[in-house]
Amino acid sequence: MEKDPDDVSKIHNRFSLTLVNPSSHYFSLVVSLLVSSVTVLSIYFGYLSDLGFVENWYRLPLVLSVLFLTQLLDSRFSKKKEFSKSFHSSLFGNMLWTVTLLMGILSSVVLSKELDLFFVTFGLLLFASFRIGIYTTTLGASLKKAWAICFIQPLAMFFVLIPQDMWFSILSEPVGLGYGISFLIIASVWSVLTDRAGRPEMESTHRTIQAYLASQGNDFEDAEKLMEQHSSETKVSTSQIKFSPHDNKKEFKMILPGIHPGPYHPVGGSNIPYLIYKNSSSSAMVLHSISDHALNLPSRKEVDKYLKNLDSSKVKEEGMRCTEPVTVQINKSRVTGLLFGNNPLLFLSLSPHGMEDIPSYMRTEITQYAKNRNYGKTMIVDCHNAMGEEISKEDGQDMLKAAKSCLDSLITRDSFQIEFGYANTEDMDVWTEDLGMGGLGILCLKINEKKYFLGWADANNMENGVREKIVDTFAKRDYHLIEICTSDTHYAPVKARNRNGYYQLGLITGADKLSKWFFEIARNAEAQVKPTKFEILENETKVKVMGQSIYQDYSKALDNSLKITKGFVIGGVIFFATSLFL
Repeated sequence: MEKDPDDVSKIHNRFSLTLVNPSSHYFSLVVSLLVSSVTVLSIYFGYLSDLGFVENWYRLPLVLSVLFLTQLLDSRFSKKKEFSKSFHSSLFGNMLWTVTLLMGILSSVVLSKELDLFFVTFGLLLFASFRIGIYTTTLGASLKKAWAICFIQPLAMFFVLIPQDMWFSILSEPVGLGYGISFLIIASVWSVLTDRAGRPEMESTHRTIQAYLASQGNDFEDAEKLMEQHSSETKVSTSQIKFSPHDNKKEFKMILPGIHPGPYHPVGGSNIPYLIYKNSSSSAMVLHSISDHALNLPSRKEVDKYLKNLDSSKVKEEGMRCTEPVTVQINKSRVTGLLFGNNPLLFLSLSPHGMEDIPSYMRTEITQYAKNRNYGKTMIVDCHNAMGEEISKEDGQDMLKAAKSCLDSLITRDSFQIEFGYANTEDMDVWTEDLGMGGLGILCLKINEKKYFLGWADANNMENGVREKIVDTFAKRDYHLIEICTSDTHYAPVKARNRNGYYQLGLITGADKLSKWFFEIARNAEAQVKPTKFEILENETKVKVMGQSIYQDYSKALDNSLKITKGFVIGGVIFFATSLFL
């Protein structure tokens, strides 16, 4: 039986709805001008053919001018005074008017009946009803305000489109008025119901949608305020392994935050891996712990609190010896571990098959197993290096077996004096749309006279199979790359117009270029290898996290809104179709 997607996955799946709008308001402007031209031509070649287009050609530039001016005026009525949303909404509204006119012409041809002027009035009012919906949901207007301004653009276009002596006769046409007013009422009822779809947990679904849309333009204050209201304070821990070279030069840290990157760029802790990286003097790998979106920080204020508290981390253990890495593969599941003193560090991966965030029950079981074998601090990394769904029960059991087997094996291994070298892309000309601000990094560990490399990328996951190609490139040159991890950053250098909302590492750049970059960094890291000691650092801090209920509430509100919308759309289409047979 297929498992229902969780609330985060449901919300994520709705992201594709935000791709309905064109990517550029210039595109919407141009297409709306073209659509309005079709409106003019269909009226003067169809509904008012007796008047002739040649005699009324000047009305076309007049309509287009009025369209553009009213689009600019519309933006002043929106909550955020945005031109882009005004142009987008104008495009879709005009399309409704044009489609109504064309369907009227088509029905007259197919049904061999006289072309009725009521389609002009009907289309105009349908345009106005759409504006009620768009103003109340996305532009932040009240229903009363939406009613007050919904007629401005369609009527302004109508008055320059139609000869003055015909205004009253067309606008008073009873059938067109009846259908049009019905859709105005339908739009108003739909607006009220969808706004209340998330109650009682969410007071206003529309306000949440508006906050999200505003945040896509880097105006994230409303979104963070809403998320903070639904968040609760909790204790989160952060583990670090700090390498301090004997020559007291630049230190390096592997950091496992007790929080999760997110919820989405640019809100809250979406870019927190890079902020932690910079907080560590750009000499760190910020790894993905076993955590999920319930541990997202909702606002910049909470991010600042978390970062400030990292400075108060306490040393739990220190040493200079480590085992060679141990890798256990069971079916798809792979676990690689090292033992620093008595503290195991495990890397969990399904690559190249991929998975979503590793569930917390696996951390609990692995940690308890390690405690039973008298290990110290167990640090577990979700490598996050291949795209996939939530881990299956079978793969999860294999991963647990592999982790336990790895822990059992580490107990028996000898430890050796360690040396380390680290390098990153700070001084390289590396920028790509599928990589975050922290770039790439390589840690070189010299253990028992052998060199092992660990790769890191400040990226949101990896394209499937890319890790394997990079590892293979290293192997052909006798370099042992034990693993590549990503930070799972939710920072987006560009707005990705795809279903995921981001570009995973390797999708744009490709494995060959990444292999070249990683190998160059590895050579730099190898050249800097020097004796070191390690310290296990622990930190605990109180911050607000979003929790799971907020996603349940958002998911419920979106699902209810979409169900209501589907019902209204189906009913509206059927009602519209009846007009074609009159």
